[in-house]
Amino acid sequence: MIQTAECDAMVRTIEIGSNLQVQGDQVGVLPDGRIVVRVGSREFTGFPIPVVRAAA
Repeated sequence: MIQTAECDAMVRTIEIGSNLQVQGDQVGVLPDGRIVVRVGSREFTGFPIPVVRAAA
């Protein structure tokens, strides 16, 4: 896992099942495209939910 710096932590949403999503601070990236987020003292691994931005 490639860890991200604490000061660069950004809130990300991941999918960890067909109907379950978790949102927390990103703490790492895995080679297969999954990311690791921390919620409190727990870490979860899953695929990122794409960021959708509103049209300007």
